[in-house]
Amino acid sequence: MDSIWTQTARLPQFAPLGSDLKTDVLIIGGGMAGLLCAHRLAQAGADYALVEAGRICGGITKGTTAKITFQHGLLCERLIRQFGPKTARLYLQANQAALEEYRTLCRGIDCGFEEQDAFVYSLRRPKRLRRELAALNRLGFAAEFEERLPLPFATAGAIKFARQAQFHPLKFAAALASGLRIFEHTKVWELSPGRAVTNAGTILANRIIVATHFPLLNRHGCYFLKLYQHRSYLLALKNAPKLGGMYLDEDEKGLSFRNYGDLLLLGGGGHRTGKQSNGWRELEGFARSHWPGAQVTAHWAAQDCMTLDGMPYIGLYSRRTPGLYVAAGFNKWGMTSSMVAAMVLTDLLLNQSSPYEAVFSPSRTMLRPQLAVNGLESVLGLLTPTVPRCPHMGCALHYNPAEHSWDCPCHGSRFEYDGALADNPAMHGKPGAGSAQPRAAKEGSAKQ
Repeated sequence: MDSIWTQTARLPQFAPLGSDLKTDVLIIGGGMAGLLCAHRLAQAGADYALVEAGRICGGITKGTTAKITFQHGLLCERLIRQFGPKTARLYLQANQAALEEYRTLCRGIDCGFEEQDAFVYSLRRPKRLRRELAALNRLGFAAEFEERLPLPFATAGAIKFARQAQFHPLKFAAALASGLRIFEHTKVWELSPGRAVTNAGTILANRIIVATHFPLLNRHGCYFLKLYQHRSYLLALKNAPKLGGMYLDEDEKGLSFRNYGDLLLLGGGGHRTGKQSNGWRELEGFARSHWPGAQVTAHWAAQDCMTLDGMPYIGLYSRRTPGLYVAAGFNKWGMTSSMVAAMVLTDLLLNQSSPYEAVFSPSRTMLRPQLAVNGLESVLGLLTPTVPRCPHMGCALHYNPAEHSWDCPCHGSRFEYDGALADNPAMHGKPGAGSAQPRAAKEGSAKQ
């Protein structure tokens, strides 16, 4: 189940930490956000180190659709309603600046960077598109209404953002990582402000950035309530059409399209992690129906951390943890959000002001409707009398037949059939999960 990116790129390898270490800035997590933070700190001449539990970009980054765009669905109108026009404008400006940073960096990197227009379409809600377009125009961002699209089904139109971009994320990451101070296979087991205990030694650091997709610490920041995880599926199709752009349904259960070389990348089938799904079957059925001659050359899944209000958490981990920072909750827009995180966090660490600090502050209000949903899922997961259970916070795991894994609907941890940890926030695997049969959720038992 390798993505097209892992099939077509070779990442550099780094040795694990060999002893205790002291550094000014420690970055935990070697995905795109962590690498960009390390790159910017290195460019500034800062003393830093990055540790990664496995291989760099071996987690969420390798599953991205790799769209670089500040077109993040129909978000602008909602941001204006919730936060006001100033915050909405700053959010768009931050992501626009991220796109420009990529544009500059990619000039010297062979990573398939190419400009493409981005479209967010609707199947049946043109009025919602018109409201979003009016909100964008109110904030001074150029966008257009598009009546007709080269998609194999009828739509109610789309909003077009010109000169966005797409690239090969792992080729970009491979070039970015070369020369950085990185320690792979170095897992953090214990974390507190100024100190990280790993499997290979203790690291003392004046400042620490947690860029681990889902934050490590439960006792600060309430991220187990502020975040939930969403899973979706992708196919790489040969002998499918060249669409000439990047396309996304405004409905979270809709489809996503972009081309890479002679392949069409088709995404969809989204659901909350741990809930029932059809996996790739829905996408395969769509492809057979519309492009009978297309062939699947790769299939993979993506997992995204979703926030309460649609904006990432970037900044101080909590008000009570000085020197500890976080980048999490990228809401399916990991490429631009990773760059925004690197821009904001390195500005803060280099004692420079960031115009976006307040926009992405993890300490902003939690009083959003999604909070009640997340709380209910946690309660249901804790009260469900089944095994195996997640070692993160004890929720019941659900068997995922499409991927032969055990998934947690509370916070999104996933475990391979043999119990090995596949996705955090759990810190370790689940012994006994693999020995349980799929029906164990109703009648079996397994030890913690």
